[in-house]
Amino acid sequence: MVATDIDMTLDSPDPNDPIFALHRGGKMQIAATVPLRDADDLSMSYTPGVARVCEAIAADPEVAHEYTWVSNTVAVVTDGSAVLGLGDIGPAASMPVMEGKAVLFKQFGGVDAIPIALNTQDVDEIVETIVRLAPSFGGINLEDISSPRCFEIERQLIERLDIPVFHDDQHGTAVVTLAALINAARLTDRDLSELKVVVSGAGAAGVAITKMLRSAGVVRIAVIDRTGVIHPDRTDLNSVKQWLAADTAPWAKPGSVEDALDCADVFIGVSGGTVPESAVARMARDAIVFAMANPHPEVHPDIAARHARVVATGRSDFPNQINNVLVFPGIFRGALEVRATVISEGMKLAAAHAIADLVGDDLTETYVIPSPFDARVCAAVAKAVTDTARREGVARRPY
Repeated sequence: MVATDIDMTLDSPDPNDPIFALHRGGKMQIAATVPLRDADDLSMSYTPGVARVCEAIAADPEVAHEYTWVSNTVAVVTDGSAVLGLGDIGPAASMPVMEGKAVLFKQFGGVDAIPIALNTQDVDEIVETIVRLAPSFGGINLEDISSPRCFEIERQLIERLDIPVFHDDQHGTAVVTLAALINAARLTDRDLSELKVVVSGAGAAGVAITKMLRSAGVVRIAVIDRTGVIHPDRTDLNSVKQWLAADTAPWAKPGSVEDALDCADVFIGVSGGTVPESAVARMARDAIVFAMANPHPEVHPDIAARHARVVATGRSDFPNQINNVLVFPGIFRGALEVRATVISEGMKLAAAHAIADLVGDDLTETYVIPSPFDARVCAAVAKAVTDTARREGVARRPY
């Protein structure tokens, strides 16, 4: 049984279930990096020796980045309002995911991460809490916060903090999607500027993907929500969807997902909805289908493969897994190394191209994106991020 097929109807933990056995006691712990063997060690690690380091930091706060964990530690923060495909399950129930994210940071990027679940969904309270916690961390990774609040929370934090703030559900998904699309377009001999793209889902991921594709040169994009194509004539749009409607107005015409997919080159699904096979069959020749909802893709990959040349999902049990773990460890590894003040659009675009380039001449229909276990990924992403941060002038450690 793979993780994506777990029975979600369980009411209580099963002690014989290996999943619960793995999670017992949590998935992470704090470990000392210095010895505490005797009184001398204690006197240097704690009082009285520690006072000298405290005084040095008080005199020059920049010293903290060399003599505390701040330079390599990220806060993974959620309010539990949009956890995986489970929805608003609350902060306590979100902790297994937040712990898992922290473990991935360490395993794939060598970055220490601390899970923090906040017992509030108020935008101002979340922002104020994170701002007050920020001196303990070198970066903030926002996680599983529902749309549209996530956009405002991130915007305010970027304005108020001088450390990297990154909402992975938005930008991690967008970066890895673009990386896969770059290679899928190359395989099918298309230019990004020529693609007709349909994005199903107007939440955090869908909005960020649309913005990133536009930054990468994709022009013709239609975005779908539960009602259909988002367009300027609709009167039921929130401010984020109004922006989407205006930005995609030249190409997004009123209609259903079936209408939008007629002759489309690319389908990108981040909605959790269902797309009928008949709609996929209406797509252009050599179509590209990224059905990324978990655990159930918008269209099953076996069905999509009947009509599309390239098929990708968010699952590990099919080829071309579009997984955020390809992105966030390297993004933060690079940002922390140069003490970047932000994670810019240029840094994200550079990361996407770095991931895509790793496929190289091995490109095939079933290999448009590297494996999450490809040891080259983090280093390639980190280098792309550090080089771009220095070039853009947002690196406080220029060399």
